[in-house]
Amino acid sequence: MHPSSFDKMAAFAQKYLHDRRGEALLILDLGSQDFNGSYRPLFDQPPWHYLGVDMAAGKNVDVVLREPYRWREIKAQSANVIISGQTFEHTEFFWLTMREMARALKPGGLCCIIAPSAGDEHRYPVDCWRMYPDGLRAAACYAGLEALEAWTQWEDLPQYDHESNKWHDSVLVARRPNEERRRDWRRRLGNWLERKSR
Repeated sequence: MHPSSFDKMAAFAQKYLHDRRGEALLILDLGSQDFNGSYRPLFDQPPWHYLGVDMAAGKNVDVVLREPYRWREIKAQSANVIISGQTFEHTEFFWLTMREMARALKPGGLCCIIAPSAGDEHRYPVDCWRMYPDGLRAAACYAGLEALEAWTQWEDLPQYDHESNKWHDSVLVARRPNEERRRDWRRRLGNWLERKSR
């Protein structure tokens, strides 16, 4: 993890969770294995409950998923917040991951995804994607999540070195709508797909 990614996640926590410090939130960190740091210090504070989730055991991993696109270890509508940084570029079918995130979130639950829009190829074990705001919004829509904000750090920022700046990270913050709004969204998406297939 590079410092600018940590700072972007800290900004999410400050903006969206600062007023919820007294709530017992379940916060899942997808792709949590500690490589040069983790987001745990931002979220591992009572009464919050932080769980590191990854595909392999390792430092900062509390839950190991057996399947990347079917999280049997995570109950539906159990998480208040799901965060993920520097993981989506290594996820072959990230849109399926978004659907699992939506399934795991409680109505009103939030997710924050940070992914590079640039930078060198860095396989772990694959490096498939670079993300832009429109792509992140589209993935959220596909999963039935409401995008609250999506943006990219296009400029090099003076407080970071080249190694941190070169990724030009994109950030998505999205919310799972309540069930009535989710049903309405599914109906509208189904109607749109039907019109397109004619």
